[in-house]
Amino acid sequence: MTITLDIKPEVQAELTRQAAVQGRPVEVVAAALLEDAVNPLSAQHPAAATAEPTPPERRTGQALIDAFAEIRGLLTDEEIDRMFTRNPSGARPVDLS
Repeated sequence: MTITLDIKPEVQAELTRQAAVQGRPVEVVAAALLEDAVNPLSAQHPAAATAEPTPPERRTGQALIDAFAEIRGLLTDEEIDRMFTRNPSGARPVDLS
């Protein structure tokens, strides 16, 4: 497909500079930029589009533990106990012994 674009002179200069750095024609660089803009996921991971899907990783909860590592220790044990105690239900008797 052929597309004609009106671009600012500074954009044209930058496109020409990038093409020179890459040693490729301006048209090829411009086409690659358009393709990347249309399909950003395949541009970031070109092998992902052709490779077989990998099995899901085993979740251990370590990511969650690491995420809360910075706030660990900010609350006392008593504060945590108050936050997470179960409210007695009025629907059934509660044995407090």
